[in-house]
Amino acid sequence: MPFSQTTQLSTIVGFMEELKPSSILDVGTGMGVYGFLARTTLEHVNLFHIEGTQVIQRPKSAWKIRIEGVEAFPTYLTQVHDYAYNQMHIGDALEILPGLVENDYELVLAIDILEHFSFADGQLFLAQLKRLARKAVLISTPQVFIPQDIAANPYENHRSLWTDNDLIEAGFTEILPNPHSWIALYQP
Repeated sequence: MPFSQTTQLSTIVGFMEELKPSSILDVGTGMGVYGFLARTTLEHVNLFHIEGTQVIQRPKSAWKIRIEGVEAFPTYLTQVHDYAYNQMHIGDALEILPGLVENDYELVLAIDILEHFSFADGQLFLAQLKRLARKAVLISTPQVFIPQDIAANPYENHRSLWTDNDLIEAGFTEILPNPHSWIALYQP
Protein backbone atom coordinates (compact mmCIF):
# COMPACT_ATOMS: atom_id res chain seq x y z
CA MET A 1 0.00 0.00 0.00
CA PRO A 2 1.18 3.58 -0.42
CA PHE A 3 1.80 3.89 3.32
CA SER A 4 3.46 1.73 5.97
CA GLN A 5 3.15 0.46 9.54
CA THR A 6 2.61 3.35 11.92
CA THR A 7 4.56 1.50 14.63
CA GLN A 8 7.80 2.26 12.79
CA LEU A 9 7.32 6.02 12.41
CA SER A 10 9.07 7.11 15.60
CA THR A 11 12.03 4.75 15.05
CA ILE A 12 12.61 5.94 11.49
CA VAL A 13 12.06 9.64 12.19
CA GLY A 14 14.21 9.36 15.34
CA PHE A 15 17.03 7.88 13.27
CA MET A 16 16.75 10.71 10.74
CA GLU A 17 16.91 13.26 13.57
CA GLU A 18 20.11 11.66 14.90
CA LEU A 19 21.78 11.41 11.49
CA LYS A 20 20.76 14.91 10.33
CA PRO A 21 21.29 14.14 6.64
CA SER A 22 21.67 16.94 4.13
CA SER A 23 20.43 14.70 1.30
CA ILE A 24 17.89 11.88 1.28
CA LEU A 25 16.68 9.44 -1.35
CA ASP A 26 13.29 7.94 -0.48
CA VAL A 27 12.74 4.86 -2.65
CA GLY A 28 9.10 3.82 -2.99
CA THR A 29 7.60 7.05 -1.72
CA GLY A 30 4.00 5.91 -1.89
CA MET A 31 1.97 8.89 -0.76
CA GLY A 32 5.08 10.72 0.45
CA VAL A 33 4.81 10.20 4.21
CA TYR A 34 8.54 9.87 4.89
CA GLY A 35 9.50 12.72 2.58
CA PHE A 36 7.02 14.95 4.38
CA LEU A 37 8.21 13.83 7.83
CA ALA A 38 11.85 14.32 6.84
CA ARG A 39 11.15 17.77 5.43
CA THR A 40 9.12 19.03 8.38
CA THR A 41 11.28 17.42 11.07
CA LEU A 42 14.77 18.07 9.71
CA GLU A 43 14.19 21.29 7.83
CA HIS A 44 12.15 22.94 10.59
CA VAL A 45 9.87 24.42 7.95
CA ASN A 46 7.45 25.52 10.63
CA LEU A 47 9.92 28.08 11.99
CA PHE A 48 8.49 31.53 11.70
CA HIS A 49 9.94 35.00 12.05
CA ILE A 50 8.37 38.39 12.45
CA GLU A 51 8.65 41.06 9.77
CA GLY A 52 7.05 44.24 10.97
CA THR A 53 3.57 43.19 12.02
CA GLN A 54 3.52 39.89 10.07
CA VAL A 55 4.55 36.40 11.08
CA ILE A 56 6.28 34.80 8.08
CA GLN A 57 7.00 31.10 7.55
CA ARG A 58 10.51 30.38 6.27
CA PRO A 59 10.21 30.19 2.46
CA LYS A 60 10.91 27.03 0.50
CA SER A 61 13.81 28.80 -1.21
CA ALA A 62 15.59 28.88 2.17
CA TRP A 63 15.34 25.11 2.72
CA LYS A 64 18.70 23.34 2.71
CA ILE A 65 17.99 19.59 2.67
CA ARG A 66 17.74 17.87 -0.72
CA ILE A 67 15.06 15.18 -0.71
CA GLU A 68 14.49 13.07 -3.81
CA GLY A 69 12.03 10.26 -4.28
CA VAL A 70 11.52 7.24 -6.49
CA GLU A 71 7.97 6.01 -7.14
CA ALA A 72 6.93 3.38 -9.68
CA PHE A 73 3.19 4.11 -9.56
CA PRO A 74 2.49 7.74 -10.57
CA THR A 75 -1.11 7.56 -9.34
CA TYR A 76 0.28 7.78 -5.77
CA LEU A 77 1.77 11.23 -6.38
CA THR A 78 0.01 14.00 -4.46
CA GLN A 79 0.61 17.61 -3.48
CA VAL A 80 2.74 16.22 -0.64
CA HIS A 81 5.35 15.24 -3.23
CA ASP A 82 5.34 18.74 -4.72
CA TYR A 83 5.82 20.20 -1.25
CA ALA A 84 8.31 17.81 0.34
CA TYR A 85 10.51 16.52 -2.49
CA ASN A 86 13.02 18.47 -4.55
CA GLN A 87 12.79 15.90 -7.33
CA MET A 88 10.77 12.78 -8.11
CA HIS A 89 12.02 9.92 -10.29
CA ILE A 90 9.06 8.03 -11.75
CA GLY A 91 9.48 4.40 -12.76
CA ASP A 92 10.75 1.00 -11.66
CA ALA A 93 13.44 1.35 -8.98
CA LEU A 94 15.59 -1.38 -10.53
CA GLU A 95 15.73 0.68 -13.73
CA ILE A 96 16.14 4.12 -12.09
CA LEU A 97 18.65 3.44 -9.30
CA PRO A 98 21.56 2.34 -11.55
CA GLY A 99 21.35 5.73 -13.31
CA LEU A 100 21.74 7.74 -10.09
CA VAL A 101 25.15 8.98 -8.95
CA GLU A 102 27.09 6.76 -6.53
CA ASN A 103 27.29 8.07 -2.93
CA ASP A 104 25.05 11.03 -3.84
CA TYR A 105 22.78 10.75 -0.77
CA GLU A 106 23.69 10.81 2.90
CA LEU A 107 20.60 8.73 3.70
CA VAL A 108 18.72 6.28 1.50
CA LEU A 109 15.30 5.12 2.73
CA ALA A 110 13.38 2.10 1.45
CA ILE A 111 10.44 1.73 3.80
CA ASP A 112 8.24 -1.31 3.18
CA ILE A 113 9.55 -1.82 -0.36
CA LEU A 114 11.84 -4.84 -0.19
CA GLU A 115 8.99 -7.36 0.08
CA HIS A 116 7.70 -6.21 -3.33
CA PHE A 117 10.76 -7.75 -5.07
CA SER A 118 11.62 -11.38 -5.62
CA PHE A 119 14.49 -12.44 -3.36
CA ALA A 120 16.99 -12.23 -6.25
CA ASP A 121 15.77 -8.80 -7.36
CA GLY A 122 15.70 -7.72 -3.71
CA GLN A 123 19.41 -8.49 -3.42
CA LEU A 124 20.09 -6.35 -6.51
CA PHE A 125 17.89 -3.62 -5.04
CA LEU A 126 19.79 -3.62 -1.72
CA ALA A 127 23.11 -3.46 -3.56
CA GLN A 128 21.90 -0.35 -5.41
CA LEU A 129 20.71 1.30 -2.19
CA LYS A 130 24.11 0.70 -0.58
CA ARG A 131 25.89 2.07 -3.69
CA LEU A 132 23.96 5.34 -3.45
CA ALA A 133 24.40 6.02 0.30
CA ARG A 134 27.27 7.99 1.85
CA LYS A 135 26.21 7.62 5.50
CA ALA A 136 23.32 5.18 5.86
CA VAL A 137 20.64 3.02 4.30
CA LEU A 138 17.54 2.44 6.40
CA ILE A 139 15.02 -0.12 5.23
CA SER A 140 11.97 -1.80 6.70
CA THR A 141 10.17 -4.95 5.69
CA PRO A 142 7.47 -7.03 7.41
CA GLN A 143 8.55 -9.77 9.80
CA VAL A 144 5.85 -12.12 8.50
CA PHE A 145 4.64 -12.69 4.96
CA ILE A 146 1.46 -10.77 4.28
CA PRO A 147 -0.21 -11.99 1.08
CA GLN A 148 -0.92 -9.04 -1.17
CA ASP A 149 -1.86 -9.14 -4.85
CA ILE A 150 -3.16 -5.86 -6.27
CA ALA A 151 -4.27 -6.19 -9.90
CA ALA A 152 -4.47 -2.41 -10.38
CA ASN A 153 -0.85 -1.97 -9.25
CA PRO A 154 1.42 -5.00 -9.61
CA TYR A 155 4.25 -3.06 -7.90
CA GLU A 156 2.25 -3.60 -4.67
CA ASN A 157 2.35 -7.39 -4.88
CA HIS A 158 4.30 -9.10 -2.12
CA ARG A 159 6.92 -11.42 -3.60
CA SER A 160 9.34 -12.22 -0.77
CA LEU A 161 9.85 -12.50 2.95
CA TRP A 162 13.14 -11.39 4.50
CA THR A 163 14.43 -12.44 7.88
CA ASP A 164 16.73 -10.49 10.12
CA ASN A 165 19.48 -12.99 9.19
CA ASP A 166 18.87 -12.32 5.47
CA LEU A 167 19.35 -8.61 6.10
CA ILE A 168 22.51 -9.17 8.14
CA GLU A 169 23.89 -11.39 5.36
CA ALA A 170 23.11 -8.54 2.93
CA GLY A 171 25.41 -6.24 4.95
CA PHE A 172 22.97 -4.56 7.31
CA THR A 173 24.68 -4.25 10.68
CA GLU A 174 21.86 -3.31 13.01
CA ILE A 175 18.22 -4.29 13.36
CA LEU A 176 16.28 -1.57 15.18
CA PRO A 177 13.48 -2.63 17.54
CA ASN A 178 9.95 -2.87 16.14
CA PRO A 179 7.17 -5.38 16.84
CA HIS A 180 5.96 -5.80 13.23
CA SER A 181 8.79 -4.93 10.85
CA TRP A 182 12.49 -5.47 10.49
CA ILE A 183 14.03 -2.00 10.46
CA ALA A 184 17.56 -2.56 9.25
CA LEU A 185 20.51 -0.17 9.11
CA TYR A 186 23.51 -0.24 6.81
CA GLN A 187 26.34 2.23 7.30
CA PRO A 188 29.26 2.13 4.85
